[in-house]
Amino acid sequence: MDLPRFADVVVIGAGAVGAACAYFAAQAGLGVAVVDRSSIAGGTSSACEGNILLSDKEAGPELALAQYSQGLWRGELAEFGHLWEFESKGGLVVSARPETQANLTLLAARQRDAGIDVELVDTAGLTDYEPHLASGMAGGAFYAQDAQVQPMLAAAHLLRLARGLGATVHTNTRVTAFLRHGDHVTGVVTSKGTIAAAAVVNAAGTWGAALAGLAHVSVPVLPRKGYVMVTEPLPELVRHKVYAAEYVDNVASSDAGLQTSPVVEGTRGGTILIGSSRERIGFDKSVNPLVLAEMAGKAIALFPFLADVLALRSYSGFRPYCPDHLPVIGPDPRAPGLWHACGHEGAGIGLSVGTGALIAASLTGSAPALDLVPFAPERFDSLRQEAHA
Repeated sequence: MDLPRFADVVVIGAGAVGAACAYFAAQAGLGVAVVDRSSIAGGTSSACEGNILLSDKEAGPELALAQYSQGLWRGELAEFGHLWEFESKGGLVVSARPETQANLTLLAARQRDAGIDVELVDTAGLTDYEPHLASGMAGGAFYAQDAQVQPMLAAAHLLRLARGLGATVHTNTRVTAFLRHGDHVTGVVTSKGTIAAAAVVNAAGTWGAALAGLAHVSVPVLPRKGYVMVTEPLPELVRHKVYAAEYVDNVASSDAGLQTSPVVEGTRGGTILIGSSRERIGFDKSVNPLVLAEMAGKAIALFPFLADVLALRSYSGFRPYCPDHLPVIGPDPRAPGLWHACGHEGAGIGLSVGTGALIAASLTGSAPALDLVPFAPERFDSLRQEAHA
């Protein structure tokens, strides 16, 4: 399909976040063109587990966004859930040591105060949730609202729904510059032509910083690499998303070095997904077998039966990391006409629909459902000024 000469909004990025922005903007009556340098869901959305989690988030702006997104997944978008294999499986967080369980208990209390459905589980109760879990755990917490989707299907079908509302989608189309009128962004220059637009949304995931740089503004989005292992198909041996309590600390960590914590969950097809790892090593795609061995060992410690299970394959991807662990969402006053929807790190699938709805509200001048100030693109400027003072 040829590029349109004009659109109300150009969305750059055809992953889950960009797809959600396109869908909600088209639903709001805007003329939308989506462009992506690669394919639909060709980046982070193709290399993740599709988590929609509340359990790993501390009370605050990110949790509020996760709750808002949950409401959309389970409400307005529920009729489409079968398309992206929405599964309300629940999450079980387990503690190997009493001190870890004490910290989990405090976290659960804060989350409960924020409206999260969380139930503390004692040692004896863990096997009621997961009969094959290793013995000797100190306790855990169950989050009934944790869910999962097939992320590539989510992106593809949100874009299909957006096309049904008049949007156009253009893959293998690289943005090389922005059209400008003074400081204002007025469209995009691509490898296939130009599109004039009243608004442009940067939903480029781990490439969000590079794209912002084309508009001479800065958002500090960095790639954070992670692996997932996939086992042979099995009977249902893992009922929920199960992970060790230290996973929450790793998610919130700013350490650039390697961190691993066990995450184990089954899929509808019978395979078991095993994570997780985090490290900031740029866009290094090489496979490190030592990381995979560490992940496998920790998964076996959680579910001993995995020692006799064949791992079919592994894959890796890059999460779009921001230093304060909050995504960048909203209009950029440094480059009027440019909006951002990136930097969600490992929570992008779950937060995608909330982000898209907030962006659509902002684009149309409606009051967003959440305060966008904590996600403001320019919030990092003061930190850089302080660092150079």
